[in-house]
Amino acid sequence: MRPRQNPADFLRDWGASTVQGDLSDPSSLPATLVGVSAVLDCATARPEESTRAVDWDGKVALIQSAQAMGVRRYVFASIFGCDRHPQVPLMSTKAATEQFLASSGLDYTVLRFCGFMQAVIGNYAVPVLEDRTVWGTNDETRTAYLDSLDAARLTMAALRCDAAVGRTLTLSGPKAYTVREVITLCERLSDSDAKVSTVPTWLLKRARGVLRGAQWARDASDRLAFAEVLASNETWAAPMDAPFALLGVDPASVTTLDAYLEEYFSRIMKKLKEVGGTAERSNFYI
Repeated sequence: MRPRQNPADFLRDWGASTVQGDLSDPSSLPATLVGVSAVLDCATARPEESTRAVDWDGKVALIQSAQAMGVRRYVFASIFGCDRHPQVPLMSTKAATEQFLASSGLDYTVLRFCGFMQAVIGNYAVPVLEDRTVWGTNDETRTAYLDSLDAARLTMAALRCDAAVGRTLTLSGPKAYTVREVITLCERLSDSDAKVSTVPTWLLKRARGVLRGAQWARDASDRLAFAEVLASNETWAAPMDAPFALLGVDPASVTTLDAYLEEYFSRIMKKLKEVGGTAERSNFYI
């Protein structure tokens, strides 16, 4: 874990041993791998950090450290379709990291994720409950969201599966949704009307063009490039029968977005009733 002011004490409460390491400081990495037989690599740069420093330089250093320390398995979390979008720096970097890992000699597995349900809460569910503006784009892009708990379960299954060594698997949820469909689902479950503000795709492209010319705004431009792809009318989903069979996972055990949001809103609405609040009042459910 990164050195930080508020240590992740909950990890130790769960029985984990923690060591300090930082992908932006390659010299800190070898010590974190002492006695480690497997690496589950799901780190990425924060918005205020350099994508190149963390997602390329840091990952190269981590893979090389894993080689030097005799790590037996390496599972890398990547992005759906990253090899098809070289114009997007983060996706290009993920694809390059996949290639570097494949040439490392490590027993590796690449997991390409389409999207996570947890992001839906902050982007759509909470703004709908707080009666704040929900931002969307005018596209028909569909994303098959996966619950992060299911993602963790599938990752552990891949780690234990010898047949997954040397494989690249795309992991997605049971059904793909447009942004509009997600917002409608949140409205129905919260019995609220969302205030939706639509951002045209052309505006994302123009903003990226302006920021790309400024050195200080390079990382913001890179993230706008990723937003362009997310608003390109693609479907971020993949057939899951073969991956489930390979990993020994029952498809019926994977959470749907409808069930995930229904449970979330039922808990929130119950809490609001307990405190005498309404869906328009904030801070009861953060």
